[in-house]
Amino acid sequence: MAQFRIPGPLRRLSNGEITVEVGGSDLGSAIDALDARYPGFKDRLLDERGELRQFVNVYLNDEDVRLGSGLSAKVADGDEISIIPAVAGGARAT
Repeated sequence: MAQFRIPGPLRRLSNGEITVEVGGSDLGSAIDALDARYPGFKDRLLDERGELRQFVNVYLNDEDVRLGSGLSAKVADGDEISIIPAVAGGARAT
């Protein structure tokens, strides 16, 4: 089983769980398993085309999946999947 690390803003979906173990042979099926256990994750992570949302970064064992195989990245037992919401905004320095 792989382990998702859930960021603070999404923990309400996981009933406060910081980490969630799921099965799946690739990242897409692991997201499906996470969403089956805790509905709402898929809508937060994937857009209407089924691709990772622009402002959500996902790392598989510290590797940005966008730079590799994306949702088809292979997931093995013991792998760690981190969801990192992008941070933007703020005020311009004066």
